[in-house]
Amino acid sequence: MDDASTNILEVDNIEVMYGKSVTALSGLSLKVRKGSVVALLGANGAGKSTTLKAVTNVLHLEDGQVTAGGIRFNGDSTDGVAPDKLVRRGMFHVMEGRRIFADLTVEENLTTAGFALSGRASLRKEGFELVYGYFPRLFERRNGLAGYLSGGEQQMLAIGRALIAQPSLILLDEPSLGLAPKLVEEIFSIISRINREQGVSMLLVEQNASMAFSVSHYGYIVENGKVMLDGPSEELTRNPVVRELYLGVHSDAESKRRSYR
Repeated sequence: MDDASTNILEVDNIEVMYGKSVTALSGLSLKVRKGSVVALLGANGAGKSTTLKAVTNVLHLEDGQVTAGGIRFNGDSTDGVAPDKLVRRGMFHVMEGRRIFADLTVEENLTTAGFALSGRASLRKEGFELVYGYFPRLFERRNGLAGYLSGGEQQMLAIGRALIAQPSLILLDEPSLGLAPKLVEEIFSIISRINREQGVSMLLVEQNASMAFSVSHYGYIVENGKVMLDGPSEELTRNPVVRELYLGVHSDAESKRRSYR
């Protein structure tokens, strides 16, 4: 049965506008089943990051707003719910570009995320041990300033802060951005482990389609603010259009790019 009992997130036919004149999303719908990883793929400007910002109610920071449709988290509407309250309810947005506190130490960065536990739980030693277990390098650098971490280590810290908050849903925006291939593989391996071992649901925006499909259970392809194709990740990787446009696998019969339309 496909309802609030199985879906942790439901985005229903939303429209998003910036500055009351630019339409960024038009009738976009998607679902994230509890315990699953869902990939959101598309070209630059397709509306992927906007979708995550709509879910976490931070569009107003960029003069944007949801003008139609609705979003439900754990069966409850998110309309009008402040972003910090969504975090306290178990939703954590790891934004593009890491957004760590460069002037704080690694451990202080993790401690700040503990405020998201207010009213749900308390920050315990076990939370730090969990993060350091997944990211041993953070333990080694725990007393150093976060601004001096490498790009990969900063991404680890960004994901670690999410774990400290004990979320039921993590929204990840371009976790591979600017990272070397070896680090990308390491980050995605840990993302997969977190999902599998902690049961955390994830909505993943990622340009590296191959890595996204390797960890996700379901995928959505977005074009011009609309979902043009969706299905189980295993099926999408066999789709000839997806293989050509997103995985770089060209068949002899198809020598040029095609639109989903």
